[in-house]
Amino acid sequence: MFRTLSHAALIAAALALAAPAMAQTHAHAKHAAPAKKPAPTGPKVATLKGKFSFTLPAGYVASSMDAGDEKDGTTGASGTLYQSEKEKRVVMASEGPTPQQASVSDYDPAFLDAAVQDFVKQQSAGLPDFKKTGEKEFTIKGLGVREIDSTATQGGGRTLSSTFLAGSGTSMSIVQVISRADDQKGHEALVKRIVAGK
Repeated sequence: MFRTLSHAALIAAALALAAPAMAQTHAHAKHAAPAKKPAPTGPKVATLKGKFSFTLPAGYVASSMDAGDEKDGTTGASGTLYQSEKEKRVVMASEGPTPQQASVSDYDPAFLDAAVQDFVKQQSAGLPDFKKTGEKEFTIKGLGVREIDSTATQGGGRTLSSTFLAGSGTSMSIVQVISRADDQKGHEALVKRIVAGK
């Protein structure tokens, strides 16, 4: 099982969110009554060849995470960090090979069970007050996804986290949403959006 990538950097970003605001430009229309534009959306996140995908709200800025390495057991893994300065929230999406590059089906309960156990073990070892608060399972067009909800103190502050684990073929993905503990409503709204695949 590969670990979450650059976890320390992820947590620092979750709490500091120091990315500068994106400069915005406004086109001046000559028409008195311009057509109504659709609500702006943020970047699309897709893993496992698009089998698990969703679109973030407007305002999230993407940046590449460090590639995995053999020392951390993350060889072949890569990821992207999305952060919203306005929402004070980060989303991390990473993908890498399954353990021993074993081939798994899109819905593989044994693989998902092992993935959850390994993830909880790693988080408990790295975060002294890590607490798993819930676990759910859902499918998207036949792809089994496990959601682990948890709390922990990270980077000096209390956080809420929802982590989505899935696998297909010889690849697995981890999508992690980290929010400040005082924004449960906003956190749940984004989780709902991800589960809906919107």
